[in-house]
Amino acid sequence: MKKFILLAISVFTLNMATAQTQVGEVTLPNTLEFNNETLVLNGAGIRTKLFLKLYSGGLYLPSKTNDAAAIIGADQNQAIQLVITSSFVSSEAMSEAVEDGFEASTRGNTDPFAAEIKTFMGFFSEDIVEGDTYNITYQTGKGVVCYKNNKELGSIQGMDFKKALFGIWLGKNPADSNLKSGMLGK
Repeated sequence: MKKFILLAISVFTLNMATAQTQVGEVTLPNTLEFNNETLVLNGAGIRTKLFLKLYSGGLYLPSKTNDAAAIIGADQNQAIQLVITSSFVSSEAMSEAVEDGFEASTRGNTDPFAAEIKTFMGFFSEDIVEGDTYNITYQTGKGVVCYKNNKELGSIQGMDFKKALFGIWLGKNPADSNLKSGMLGK
């Protein structure tokens, strides 16, 4: 009986230890649930700029893949979780980074998404502090739905907008190539 109890404790402890992934100073969950589907952590990394660690980010998918183009183009539940790790990430800085990201993702062709980009940038209008968590999700049938600290900020419909948005991190000219590699599990 003692052996069984020890075995049960060992298995439980092992499961608890692997239920999360350490990314820098941030611990990301290995799964997220959105739109009644459990998504698995595909990969994660740290967004840096000028040697500053700005946030840790993880990509969540229905199943793991390292095909960035397929992820961007997929009409399936997906999420990118960003955990802010620097006081240098302000509302203004995040808005500028998002605007630059859309420029890069769309190769400068942001006009078709101008209204959606403006709405999306509004999701970062409140003060941003270290530890804030953003979940940028694409939910089949709903579109892009964004959350800050588990509070829904709003949604934006359209697959083309989703492709441009996820292209910020996973496109041919990503915001951070090391973060892209990490999110793709490389």
